[in-house]
Amino acid sequence: MPDNRTDSREQPAPADAPAATRARTSRPRTADKDSKVAAQPGFVLHSYPYKETSLIVEVFTRDFGRIALVAKGAKRPHSKLRGVLQTFQPLTISWSGRAEVRTLTAAEWIGGMPPLEKAGLLCGFYLNELLVKLLARDDPHPVLFSQYIATLNELAHNEPPPIVLRKFERALLKETGVGNNLTICSASGAPVQADKTYVVDPERGPRPARPSDDMPRVSGKTLLDMDREDYSDAVTQSQSKFLMRFLLAHHLGGAQLNTRQILIDLTQL
Repeated sequence: MPDNRTDSREQPAPADAPAATRARTSRPRTADKDSKVAAQPGFVLHSYPYKETSLIVEVFTRDFGRIALVAKGAKRPHSKLRGVLQTFQPLTISWSGRAEVRTLTAAEWIGGMPPLEKAGLLCGFYLNELLVKLLARDDPHPVLFSQYIATLNELAHNEPPPIVLRKFERALLKETGVGNNLTICSASGAPVQADKTYVVDPERGPRPARPSDDMPRVSGKTLLDMDREDYSDAVTQSQSKFLMRFLLAHHLGGAQLNTRQILIDLTQL
């Protein structure tokens, strides 16, 4: 995964920035962060070298959201942290400090989750990249945390990756405040009709498709199926894939997802 060392909230978002960016940047920094936190459930999302022997570790925690920690000495051969800070494994994480990047004091493996393999492993890295790029730091999302665990378990048990990813992508946009109601037409306020054709404005939600629209066209049935998390229809699977790709691209504000391109190239997910 690419480095993500700069928090998007460090600079004000411009007025024409995508909704997800504005939502992240509009939240004030936490003025009084806890100086010590012990045994917080969490997962490693990404890490990168810091100085000669340490790492900066991006973690997703149940009660504190995405945070950055410096793992001092984690690259040393005999460090207790060296074999623990692995992606997709449930941990209890302890840290101290009030700075933007706090100090990791302990991490312990909980176990109980099967490893990801093959396509599931690549899908897991895609989930992590989405979380790093779309979640603001210090912004708790306990519902999304539970969804993340459920998604990893589904991937580990060989559930169909396209369906698993669509459900997580939808949950991510809803939990970050930019996922519109797919069952209500934004133009009329009326319920979406299964036999009509729509486009989904990333800022406003579904509306009837027009000949001039360059957004992905989807049937009302697809939108209703997505709301019910029913992806049994092949048309729903295909249309939802292109719709979510479009919506995520908008809310990422042009940021590229390396793992998404790999998934497209290899598996067309």
